[in-house]
Amino acid sequence: MIINQLTFLLLFCLLGWSDALIRPVPGISTSDRDGQILQRTKRGWMWNSFFLLEEWTGTGKQYVGKLHSDMDTEDGNVKYVLMGDGAGTVFEIDENSGDIHATRRLDREEKALYTLSAKAVNKTSGLDLEKASEFIIKIHDINDNEPKFAKDTYVASVSEMSNVGAFVIRVTATDADDEAYGNSAKLVYSILQGQPYFSVEPETGVIRTALPNMIRENREHYQVVIQAKDMAGQMGGLSGTTTVNITLQDVNNSPPRFPHSTYHLSTPESAGIGSSVGRIKAYDADVGENAEMWYSILDGDGQDMFNIITDSTSQEGVITVKKQLDYESKRLYSLRVQVTNTHIDRRFEQLGPFSDTAIVRITVTDVDEPPVFSRTLYIFEVDEDTPAGSSVGTVSARDPDTINHLVKYTIDRHTDLERLFNIDSNNGTISTLQALDRETSKWHNISVLATELKPQDTFRNVPVFIKVRDVNDNAPEFAMYYETFVCENVKAGQLIQTISAVDTDEPLVGHKFVFSLSSINPNFTIFDNEDNTARILTRRGGFNRREMNSYMLPVVISDNDYPIQSSTSTLTVRVCACDSRGNVQTCSTEALLLSAGLSTGALVAILLCILILLMIVVLFAALRRQKKKEPLIISKEDVRDNVVSYNDEGGGEEDTQAFDIGTLRNPEVIDTNKLRRDIMPEMLFPFRRSSPLKDNTDVRDFINGRLQENDSDPTAPPYDSLATYAYEGNGSLAESLSSLESAATEGDQEFEYLSHWGPQFKKLADMYIGQESQRET
Repeated sequence: MIINQLTFLLLFCLLGWSDALIRPVPGISTSDRDGQILQRTKRGWMWNSFFLLEEWTGTGKQYVGKLHSDMDTEDGNVKYVLMGDGAGTVFEIDENSGDIHATRRLDREEKALYTLSAKAVNKTSGLDLEKASEFIIKIHDINDNEPKFAKDTYVASVSEMSNVGAFVIRVTATDADDEAYGNSAKLVYSILQGQPYFSVEPETGVIRTALPNMIRENREHYQVVIQAKDMAGQMGGLSGTTTVNITLQDVNNSPPRFPHSTYHLSTPESAGIGSSVGRIKAYDADVGENAEMWYSILDGDGQDMFNIITDSTSQEGVITVKKQLDYESKRLYSLRVQVTNTHIDRRFEQLGPFSDTAIVRITVTDVDEPPVFSRTLYIFEVDEDTPAGSSVGTVSARDPDTINHLVKYTIDRHTDLERLFNIDSNNGTISTLQALDRETSKWHNISVLATELKPQDTFRNVPVFIKVRDVNDNAPEFAMYYETFVCENVKAGQLIQTISAVDTDEPLVGHKFVFSLSSINPNFTIFDNEDNTARILTRRGGFNRREMNSYMLPVVISDNDYPIQSSTSTLTVRVCACDSRGNVQTCSTEALLLSAGLSTGALVAILLCILILLMIVVLFAALRRQKKKEPLIISKEDVRDNVVSYNDEGGGEEDTQAFDIGTLRNPEVIDTNKLRRDIMPEMLFPFRRSSPLKDNTDVRDFINGRLQENDSDPTAPPYDSLATYAYEGNGSLAESLSSLESAATEGDQEFEYLSHWGPQFKKLADMYIGQESQRET
């Protein structure tokens, strides 16, 4: 309390008097410059601000200061009233003495100052003795907050091989204490972990490299701990730390290198073009694009036979076959291969060269190869209609291996289904098996197989294309069917038809047809246009349909190829009625009948009569075919047993359509001729059965007895069930066939009678009589 009051008085002396908070009080007079006597107002002393330390640790309430009014004569008639921020809660005033106290411990970081006002009031009248005066209570800061970084962990990176002082990252800490008061918020940065690789600027928190040419390949990750301390780093200050994870970024400072100077690979001679022979790989300590490499062949005797490509994923050099290999020609190849970085950093060229070379030796291994034809395909030509057995051409194949096995030739019959060709298995000569027809097929495509004669046959096929050359073996004929007519009123020399021809042969110089008549015709003539067409002209006029309704005109067509082929085609010329302009009106048979005196109605009547006669004939034939079928039983005396088959299963007690349940309940009520009502029997006549005897009391008694036993049985299931008993009544000569009343044990039966039944039952008698004798012993 004393320390606070002394501090308060010291601050008051430093601040001096404040006229703004001095209230005038009468009693002091002064004179102005004019000699007038002035009355000076006396003002009360009031503090315009108070200071209070935060985080008070003393006992009791913390004393702030004292308010006093000149109107207070200390007679106990003045009451002090406090108003504003925290009045009555955070701060309280002694209404008699004017002493102000803080009721709880305050935190400057929570609220730095409080604005309040106070006034003096007459206790008796309740009137204000003077106006309210405003003052401020400032919370004085103490160093109670440690510096804090924005992140607990920072992540940063810097390129390897960087110079000393290269910027890495800046870390910043904050202190909640008052920066304007003392050094509570003045921070200083230092590095606790990470030397000698990195350093930090004390005032800014900037982290920089401290060593030159740090290499990522030696160490890639670093962990640096930075401390921020207040009180300008002096002893007793508070501090906070953060961690910075620094990664060295890769640069292309490591050249690629082959781990071996020589590589040995092998490949079979049958390896296809583009197939892989093997892989070689150089190693680069860099990563990412700095480790990307490109492989190439510099020289070597296998430069023309092999190629090398770069696998961008694995960064390997893949050696592939460029040309077809042959073990018999060359068995060993040598290549000089170079690897180079694709992204070279010019800053580190002095660390190079960024390339390396190696020797690759490739051995070609022998493979049992199939025969090789002299050509990749064969094309032969043969004339059509050449006799069977004529030679078409010869194919040739050899064994490329050193042993040089014999080769046999065959034709793949899947390509020669009609079996038109044959081949000599020894020399490969292809011949015809039958005459060829160019008009049927102009080309024949077959496949010839060459097979080596050895334990494991290997073969190769080659396509053979056989072209059938044309031979003039077909005569020309009409290009189409012509419907030719001539008018009755036609004049001589009039054109009635233009004809043309076609020939399935294909001569080299093209078709040239000659048209003529087989003989002189008195009615028509022909004129050759010499362009493979001809005109048919009338030789006379005055044609009459009644005399001749059509004419047959033989036309001879010849070609100009060798040997000359010709054919005679007949042109039918119909005589028609035409108008004066030559337009055809009718050529039908109906017109001829009309001209003979038959009308259309007469023709219709004739057709109807013919149709009626046909219907009568068909009906009569159908009636004769229908005969009455004879019954299965012709005579009444022919009585025999009939078996009725029903392919149906009953539906239980609810199926009243399948049978009459009443028959079971009352055996006397039986309809002897009643059949099943749900299906139709497969017999022609119903089954006849005799009525049962009325005197069947033994059967009824047997069923009633069994029914009573089931009704009184406590173990019977709680639902309806059907029990079947093999009981034939007392009148049966065979007595009961049921095994229910048979002997309890087999010992009660004797089987001696089986030995008297004959040799057929000897085996059965031995079995049962032997068992009986064993039981007795």
